[in-house]
Amino acid sequence: MTGFTVGKEHFEVDGRPVRLLSGALHYFRIHEEHWAHRLGMLRAMGLNCVETYVPWNLHEPEPGRFHEVGALGRFLDAAHAAGLWAIVRPGPYICAEWENGGLPHWLTGPLGARVRTRDPEFLGAVGRWYGELLPLVAEREFGRGGPVIMVQVENEYGSYGTDQVYLERLTELTRAGGITVPLFTSDGPEEHMLTGGMVPGLLATVNFGSGAGAAFETLRRYRPEGPLMCMEFWCGWFEHWGGKPVVRDPADAAGALREVLEAGASVNVYMAHGGTNFAGWAGANRAGELNGGALEPDVTSYDYDAPIDEAGRATEKFRLFREVFAEYQEGPLPEIPQAPPVLAAPVAAEFTGWAPLAAVLETLGGPESEWVLPPTFEELGVDRGLVRYRVDIPGPRVPQRLTLAGLRDLAVVYVDGVRAGAGALSDGAPALAEPVAGPASVEIWVESLARINYGPHLGESKGITGGVLHERQFLHGVRARGLRLDAFDDAEAVARIPYGAVPRGLSEESSKGSPEGSPDGGRERGLFRASFTVAGAGDARLSLPSWTRGFVWVNGFCLGRYWSAGPQESLYVPGPVLREGANELWVLELDAAGDSRVRLS
Repeated sequence: MTGFTVGKEHFEVDGRPVRLLSGALHYFRIHEEHWAHRLGMLRAMGLNCVETYVPWNLHEPEPGRFHEVGALGRFLDAAHAAGLWAIVRPGPYICAEWENGGLPHWLTGPLGARVRTRDPEFLGAVGRWYGELLPLVAEREFGRGGPVIMVQVENEYGSYGTDQVYLERLTELTRAGGITVPLFTSDGPEEHMLTGGMVPGLLATVNFGSGAGAAFETLRRYRPEGPLMCMEFWCGWFEHWGGKPVVRDPADAAGALREVLEAGASVNVYMAHGGTNFAGWAGANRAGELNGGALEPDVTSYDYDAPIDEAGRATEKFRLFREVFAEYQEGPLPEIPQAPPVLAAPVAAEFTGWAPLAAVLETLGGPESEWVLPPTFEELGVDRGLVRYRVDIPGPRVPQRLTLAGLRDLAVVYVDGVRAGAGALSDGAPALAEPVAGPASVEIWVESLARINYGPHLGESKGITGGVLHERQFLHGVRARGLRLDAFDDAEAVARIPYGAVPRGLSEESSKGSPEGSPDGGRERGLFRASFTVAGAGDARLSLPSWTRGFVWVNGFCLGRYWSAGPQESLYVPGPVLREGANELWVLELDAAGDSRVRLS
């Protein structure tokens, strides 16, 4: 038999047994000009294959409007040029610590828990998406001269549901899209996960970070035949804002990797190179039992403590993995590619203008609309970004507690134009510390810190989901206006924002961002513009040591979210984003501006 096939014991190419030594590398988390380098690093580590997810929400931001789907095709072509096979995992759900697990907000909003089921509306949307995506994959299959050897059906479905009809129909949609290479599923090595996620007739693989023997033993109880493969060998882990740094000892990870290979199995290192959650695409988890606790948003870096770090450099883990993989390759491994250039010398940004958040919303935001109760982000068409809610308290009435019921993420509240407090990262009912009298005008800015990417809360709505209450009374007649993060992709629109003088403090080594007596009480928010000059462009890190929380753009490219909560202290700047000579910087501060110490190094 010719081509790539799944045998009873091994993967086979033209009838010859092969072992897949793969590494996860997400094209959407790496600047395209760095793809070739990162793929070369995989080869140098001793791998013969690359694996990638495909984020649906990135490529279909609105129903029927597709964006840069061809990027996957270009990446697969780059993998082929690098001499690597490719495994594609199109979802439709991908997890991946990615916003909403890759599902579009415009679909999860109305469907809720009906996503990832046989629901006709969900499958109809998947069918339209697959019709756009899968032909790009099919024409690059191994049997047609391309690198693609396998395609996944769903992703860790056994951790979510039991709808076997859905999995069967998704398999049919995948084949209908032209895919002829072997299909597979991947799940945790637990009985309920395997029984919920496996599809009859398809290869089943397992995901874990250690304990290969026990994991494969469990798999064999359900699949006595077929190649063994760890589809996600977790060599590191991700981090949450406000949490502690997460690292895994390189020797421990290498020992667990060796155990996988000594079992005769194939492996996909997750992540071989993590990259970056540019443009606010990081996902979030919920803590606690059944993932029902507080929101835990992921940091911008997806370094993952991987063997190839966020900037594409080899680590000690890389060296040890390379030694392990060398034992399973014929002949010497390729030389390690030279690292991309780095910024020749540190530079400081000089601030030139500022616009308050209300002016930014006026220029870039959607229309203001009136609702009986606060609308969700989904109802306003906002995926990543923020929403301003406005509502009036009637009066006269004595001071009472003001509550934001069902608040998700973070809120900053103004009463009669004066900052009154901030909400919490919870599903509870955060109340302002001080009671509020009526009549009063209330303005509430809610910022999305990312949608859940894993667990039963997947697809939950964002915003104030339970209403604004004064004492126990609902306040009706809410006016709402959204600001999408991708509105900043329009540089001409950003230039039309009415900028004024930079608030006092940004030209001094001071953390006070505005004059005393301002509505923000010295905690100025808004869009700050700056410029800097580069001689010797290359990869860099951008730090804002006294700023609080927001987003940064360099020459119109969104580096992602910064937050003083840590543990991440700086943002990765890909060298191709920088220009020799003059460069432009935008800082969208959503809480409290810092001083002039914004530097690249």
